[in-house]
Amino acid sequence: MIEVINIKKSFNTNHILNGLNFRIDKGDVLTIIGPSGAGKTTLLRCIDFLERADEGTLIIDNENYDFTTVSKKQIYAIRRRIGFVFQSYNLFNNRTALGNVMEGLIARKIPKAEARRLAKEALDKVGLSDRYDYYPSQLSGGQQQRVGIARALAPKPDLILFDEPTSALDPELIGEVLTVMKLLAGEGATMVVVTHELSFARDVANRIIFMEKGLIIEDTSSKQFFENPRHERIRQFLSKTEGAGRS
Repeated sequence: MIEVINIKKSFNTNHILNGLNFRIDKGDVLTIIGPSGAGKTTLLRCIDFLERADEGTLIIDNENYDFTTVSKKQIYAIRRRIGFVFQSYNLFNNRTALGNVMEGLIARKIPKAEARRLAKEALDKVGLSDRYDYYPSQLSGGQQQRVGIARALAPKPDLILFDEPTSALDPELIGEVLTVMKLLAGEGATMVVVTHELSFARDVANRIIFMEKGLIIEDTSSKQFFENPRHERIRQFLSKTEGAGRS
């Protein structure tokens, strides 16, 4: 479905991504984990062209896009197929939950009545059918993030990227967001999730990529990763993180 080939990204002399290669197949729930500074968020942002990679190729259904020369028109077309859930919600404070979800749909030239229908459908799916008219200041952090997920879902993308979707939440609110993500995975959504939630990676993901220093150290099944890791670095990582339940 989607393949990333030799993606590289540096900020000045700081090399963030050092020639990564991987693919995402339809229905994959791929979690990307690893220590802070590994390049996980930068990778997602480059795939959605929120950052411009220095080198590499993105392939979507046999269409090749050079990360360095892709046009604005091509980026717009790619983003129509990819939803992005941000760590910090990124909601408009002067829009209701419904308005926030409708905003992106209207920007895509979807008629207002249809945008409203799709937005309500997405909010219903994330359990916010009673919060259409609430503003972000009236919502909990978990509810705001669920609005963010609804916004990503509404256009019915082929792929949803999640950038540490629970890291800004209080511990008691994490569960409600993970529940929604598990529901989407169960319905066959194709997802790439940068996360510190190892329980989600273990229970929901079918694949795990472990990154460190801008490299993929391992790309394997969730079962293999947790039950029989092949790399000593991963065994060290798990021994330090699983006891706490989060990395």
